[in-house]
Formats: sequence, structure tokens, C-alpha cells
Amino acid sequence: MAKYDLNAPAPETRTLDSVTGISKKGLPSGTVGVLGALVIGISTCAPAYTLTAAIGPAASEVGYQTPAIFLMGFIPMLLVALGYRALNSAMPDSGTSFTWATRAFGPWVGWMAGWGLIAATVLVLSNLAGIAVEFLFQSLGILLNDPSIADIAGNKFINIAVCLAFMAIATYISFRGMTSTKVFQYITVIFQMAVLVWFIIAMFMGAADPANAAGQLPELSWFNPFEVDSFSAFAAGIAVSIFVYWGWDTVLTMGEETKPSKGRISTESKAAMILVAILVVLYVGTAAATVAYAGLGDTGTGLNNSAIAENVFAALAHPVMGPAAILLSLAILVSALASINSTAISPARTLLAMSHYKALPASIKRIHPKYKSPYVALLWSSIVASAFYAVMRFISEDVLWDTITALGMMVCFYYGITALASPWYFRKTARREGVGSVISKIVLPAIGGILLLVVFVQTTIDSMNPDFGSGSNIAGIGLVGIIGVVVLGLGVVLMFVQAKAQPEFFRGQVLSRADASDDTSAVDVFDDGLN
Repeated sequence: MAKYDLNAPAPETRTLDSVTGISKKGLPSGTVGVLGALVIGISTCAPAYTLTAAIGPAASEVGYQTPAIFLMGFIPMLLVALGYRALNSAMPDSGTSFTWATRAFGPWVGWMAGWGLIAATVLVLSNLAGIAVEFLFQSLGILLNDPSIADIAGNKFINIAVCLAFMAIATYISFRGMTSTKVFQYITVIFQMAVLVWFIIAMFMGAADPANAAGQLPELSWFNPFEVDSFSAFAAGIAVSIFVYWGWDTVLTMGEETKPSKGRISTESKAAMILVAILVVLYVGTAAATVAYAGLGDTGTGLNNSAIAENVFAALAHPVMGPAAILLSLAILVSALASINSTAISPARTLLAMSHYKALPASIKRIHPKYKSPYVALLWSSIVASAFYAVMRFISEDVLWDTITALGMMVCFYYGITALASPWYFRKTARREGVGSVISKIVLPAIGGILLLVVFVQTTIDSMNPDFGSGSNIAGIGLVGIIGVVVLGLGVVLMFVQAKAQPEFFRGQVLSRADASDDTSAVDVFDDGLN
């Protein structure tokens, strides 16, 4: 039986691309096709989990325009996706936002873009585990015909203990490598998507039932974003809707592991574009069905009832599906569990890339010699997410609501930077390629990036209000605002610490600033502790 020294860095094949400066990191290539990447992307976005966690906060901000705000959230996502596709085609790299922003804007901006991605995924990993805990006990309550079992999730110590167990299981599955992850995702995605479609149809049917006093047929005004009362409400709603689409870019972090494409568009880019199209139809449809069925009342299953805001489907499961409610509960449970597993792919590979290019300590870049997974990065992601959830569970009355809103801010931050990296990187070459390239690589990504950064700034300002989000606050300052400022501030501190410890990256000696017109990269030295 082979023995592996897990304390020694895995040998790396550093094939340097003379144009981009990108190099391999030891991940296995050719293991994931379009369908496999699409399934992992759906699992990361976790529609069943995402919708139960996001519809309440979105409805509290924009009311009947919840379908419109989900539709508007898709627009910057589409614009950003175009920029991601262009950058991924030019520089496929597991570091995505970190690598691309570094190449376009330099090491300092690149480091913060990578930090934004890592912070967002840590926030959502903790949220996913929290949702999984709630639906575990709800499912047990339904199966054992004892509704009181669902209340066990309210015990903070039991809640945290089960959450940590879920994180450990998901981390272990990811540790076993991409092939193990892919098989697990196929099973869970098929189940959750089938149940979710059933649930949506049942809500539309229930909305038309005269016995449902809150039910009403959808109106065209629900899809009109100009009906939203204020820009602050619009920005807050967009931040939440960004959360529901967030995660599709995980597909692009697998660029070094996907199968070669037969056409001009890479395998991972094809999967990403298909994924975004599926999500917009599913999310807007679900938002319309939920508003139509539940209404905006502040009691019972009304979407303005703060008691159900952070977990709407838990309240709607039995009224909508009757005896089949257990299927919805289980679908959301497996959705959350599968997403913990697949979401861990993104931060782990970003941490791997940052360590690989000497923007983080070298120990983080270790690849497991047998399973070919970035196991050290996975472990760090899991530990930090678990610790964050445990702390938040004690200081926030509605931890899931607050972390979702803070997550939306982080996503707007790093998506905005990454989207703007496309027009800057291709500014000299797109014009020579024609009008189509100018529009897809420069104009549209620039609009998307600017929109997201505007939403980030507006939401950050508004989140300082103690009434923002769930209303949790510390010393009169909104908890969501504190989370956003502290998380980004911590990133700045760690960046300067790393710059002091390993200045090569920050001097542009490892991964330099450049654009698509450069014939060669300044990255020509890999013999100084990199091998």
C-alpha cells in the first residue's frame, strides 16, 4: 500500500504560459465535462436552499416586485458572465477573480478581489450549514410526526454541534477529489430540481384556489423594477438577488480540471452560460409563485412575517404540498448539504492559486498526492466558516438573514472588480477583433461591474443603520454593516502582513500586471522557492 507524506508539498509541474504568466498547480486535468460542470454549478447555487433563504429578505425590501428584483439581479450577472468568459478564455486559472484582477490592475487590487471571493464563500458556507441544521430537524419532525423536534434547531449548542458535523462531512467529500464530488452532486441535483419544480407548480395552483385568502394571480407590475419605492430598497433587493445567482462562477474555477472543448468556447464557459440561463428562469418563476401564493401579510405564511423571513419554505412546505412536504424538506436539506460540498471548491482553489503565486503562505498550496485535491485550503475554508457561524449564532437574532445580506455585499465587491478587469485587460486588442468583441469584452462587462460596485457602496452605507437586515445591531450600528466593514478590513490587514512576509508577489515579480496585447509575461522567474 502506497504511503504519502502529507506534510511535504506535492511536486508541481510548472508549465509557464509565456503570454499570460499562468502556470499549473497540480490539479488533475480532463476530469469534468460540460454536464458535470453544469451539475456542480447548480449544486453550488443550490436553488432550493437559496430560494428559501432569500425570498423573505427580498420581499421585505421590495414587496410585490420580488420577481422583478430577481430579474434585475440577473442582468448584472449576465454582463459579468461575459467578462468572466472572456477572461477565462484568455487566462484559464483556478484563481479566477484573484488572478485576473492581478493581471489587469496589479497585485494589491488582485489580492482584495481574491479576498472578497474567499470571504463571500466563508459567509455562505456558514449559512448553508445553518439551513441544513434547520431542515434536518424539520425533516425528522415530519417523519416522526412530532413537530416539536423541529424546535431542537433553536438550541444554539445543538445547532452549532450539528452544523460542525455537516461541515466536516462536506469537507471530507471534497477532500476525496473532483470525481467523488461530481457523483455526489448528480444524485442531489436531480432530486432537488424535481421537487422544486413540483413545489412551484403547486404554489401557482394554490394561488388560484379560492380557499387561499392570501392567494392572487401574478400581475405584470410584479415584474417592473420601476415600481420599487426607493433606490435604497432597490439596492438592498439587488444585493439579495445577487446572492441567489452567486456561485455560478465556481464552474470557472475548474478551468484547469475540465475536458478540452471542441469549439472556440471552453467547456467551463459553456457550462457557466447554460447555468445562468437556467437560474434566471427558475428564480423569477419561483419568486412569482411564492408571492402569488403567500402574499405580503405580516402573520402566518405572509412574506412580511419576520418569524419566517429567513426560511420561507419551511413555513410553506405543508400548506402547499400537504403530506409530500417531507420531500421539500429533504430537498432543501440535501441542497444545502450538497452546496456546502460544491461551494468549498471555489475558496479552496482561490486559496490554492493565491498560495501558488506567493500571495499567501506556501503551506496552503499543498495538493493531496492521492486524491489531487487542495486539502490544506479546503481545511482552512471549513474551519473559518465553522468558527464564523458559531460566533454569529450567538450575536445575531437572525444569523441566516444577516449573513445573506452581508454575503450579497461581498459578492458585489469582487464581482464588480472582476467584471471591470475584462475591459481593462482587453482594451487594446478588442477593437482590432471587431465590434462584437468590443461589446462583449469591454462595454457590457464594464456596465455590469459599475452597477455592482454602485450597489456595493449603497448597501454598505445603508447597512450601518441599526434597522437594516434583521435589525440586529451592536452599539446602534447595523450588524450587517459591521460584518461587511470588519471582513474587508481584515482582508486589508492580512494583505499588508503577507506583503511584509513575502513581498515578491506585491512587487509584481511573480504575477505581473499586463494586458492582452502583451506578447510575453513578466512572470519569468519560478526558481526562487516556487518549485
